[in-house]
Amino acid sequence: MDTIIQKKLVEIEETYKVKILYAVESGSRAWGFPSKDSDYDVRFIFIHPTDWYLAIDPQGIGAKRDVIEEPINELLDISGWEITKALRLFRKNNPPLLEWLRSTIIYYQKGSFVENMRALESDVYLPNSMLNHYLNMAKKNYREYLQGSQVRIKKYFYVLRPILACLWIEKYNTTPPISFQELVEEMIPAGELKSAVEHLLKRKLIGDELDLESRISVINDFLETEIQRLEAYAKSIRVEAKDSTQLLDELFRDTLQEMWQ
Repeated sequence: MDTIIQKKLVEIEETYKVKILYAVESGSRAWGFPSKDSDYDVRFIFIHPTDWYLAIDPQGIGAKRDVIEEPINELLDISGWEITKALRLFRKNNPPLLEWLRSTIIYYQKGSFVENMRALESDVYLPNSMLNHYLNMAKKNYREYLQGSQVRIKKYFYVLRPILACLWIEKYNTTPPISFQELVEEMIPAGELKSAVEHLLKRKLIGDELDLESRISVINDFLETEIQRLEAYAKSIRVEAKDSTQLLDELFRDTLQEMWQ
């Protein structure tokens, strides 16, 4: 599959006349709990030639889109963000983008852009923004999938992971790791809950079909308690955002020159 993805990235560069700066796996494969039928969720950041930016019409007008989205098939979901869109989202501390920067499955990386971007993360870090993102994700998935006596049991991962990410932010005041296993190891103490989560993870990784089953009380109780507690904690956080615009403008200009000089 890696060869297919590499070929597709080259095709995108040629078709759209752009340069891809960074391409990674996201989603369940990057998180560490893919199903046997999981597709590949490839995400990338790209940059246009200089003339594309030196024009009277900005991106978003006419054909000047700031995303590239390829048709999705049963194996591959691939899409990318234009560099200035990515940097604006980085300025807002966008959690999915920060997860891309932590993916251990890297398909392509060109130039110094990503390393320079990572070096600026402390200048954009907003714990309240990140915590609210993960908490809202957990609450939505919990409401939709984990109510009643019978639940879609594989959906536990899509509530557990954001809750554990919130706990990481609360404890360390840093961006949480992308690995679900690392979050479990660090944030859940030994005991019944950890054993239940690790057992569920083993089942998923060996390909067990995890569809409707009886709810796992010890996990549900943990999630309900932490959702309520974290809602109160999120309201107590007060952070003054830094204005990183100048730094990110410089990164954009430096990257433009590096890629197209």
